[in-house]
Amino acid sequence: MTSRFYRLPSLTALATFEASARHRSVKRAAEELNVTPGAVSRQIKGLEEELGIQLFGRSQSGMALTSEGETLYATLSDAFRRTADTVDAIRAGRPQRPVTLACTDAFAKCWLMPRMSDFWHRFPDIVVNHLVTDNAHGFRRAEVDLRIRYGLGAWPDEISVQLFEETIYPVASPALAERYRGIALADLPALPLLHVDWVDPDWTGWDEFLRRGNIPHAPLLGRRFSNFAFALQACQAGQGVAIGWHRMVREHVAAGTLVPLTDLKLRAPGAYYLTWNRNLAMSDAVRTVRDWIVEQAAKEAAQETADATHTA
Repeated sequence: MTSRFYRLPSLTALATFEASARHRSVKRAAEELNVTPGAVSRQIKGLEEELGIQLFGRSQSGMALTSEGETLYATLSDAFRRTADTVDAIRAGRPQRPVTLACTDAFAKCWLMPRMSDFWHRFPDIVVNHLVTDNAHGFRRAEVDLRIRYGLGAWPDEISVQLFEETIYPVASPALAERYRGIALADLPALPLLHVDWVDPDWTGWDEFLRRGNIPHAPLLGRRFSNFAFALQACQAGQGVAIGWHRMVREHVAAGTLVPLTDLKLRAPGAYYLTWNRNLAMSDAVRTVRDWIVEQAAKEAAQETADATHTA
C-alpha cells in the first residue's frame, strides 16, 4: 500500500472534523459540507480510530472538544484559513493575505477607527479585516490574528502586550449634569443609572463601581443596555448617568457632549491589551499591524504625559 507523503489522515476526514469543531455541531457541519449528519459522524469516528484518541466529548451545551481536539482544530483552522487566503490572493492578484483584527464595538468606534486612516496611508498594501463584536464567544481564536481586549492580561494560549490603563468616572449630558450640579457622592445610586450588561466578566458595572468608591447602595434601578456605544448615546441624549471609560469618552468630554458628573475617578481594575494566539505563526503583515497599534498606544501615553506636565 502506498503511504501518504505527509503521513496525514484523509483530507476529507480532516475537513469534516474542522467544520464540526468550528460549528460545535454535526448537523451544521453536514449542512456546510452538503452531506448527511451520519456521514459526518462516520468521518469523525474514523479519524478518531486512526489517531487513537477522542476528539469530541459531551457538555451541557452540546459538543465539546477534548484537549487533543482543541490542538488539532487550532492547527487545521489556521492551515485551512491560510490556504484559502493564498488561493484568494492568487485569484485576485493580491501579494498577501488580509489581517483579521478583533475588538469590541465601543473600542472600534471610539479609539481604533479614528486612527485607522493613518494606517491606510502608511501601509496601503495591507488589508485589515475588522471583526467587531462585544461577544468574545462570537469567534474562535484560530480565526483572529490580533485582538484588542480589556482585562487582567492573562488568557490561555495568548501572548499579551499592555497598551494602556483605564480610568472610570460618572458622566452625563450637559443638561443632566447641570440639573444634578453639586450632588453628594452618596446620592449617585438614586440617579437614573444606565447599565451595560457586558458579556465580559472583567467589565465594571455600577454595582462594582459604587462598591469600589465606598458608596453604600441598595439594589440598583435604571435602564439596561447590551452595548456600551448605545448606552453612551442614551447618556448624551440626557436619559441617564453612565460609567465613562476614559479611553472611550475622552473625545466626547473634550467636545462638551458629555460632562464628568462628580470628582470621583477610579482606576479600572483591568487594562487594554493587544493579544495574539501563541500557537499561530505571525506573518509580516500581522507583525506590521501589531507594531502600529503598539505605536499608537505609546503616542497616546506620551501625549497624556505631556498634557499632565503642561497642566502642572
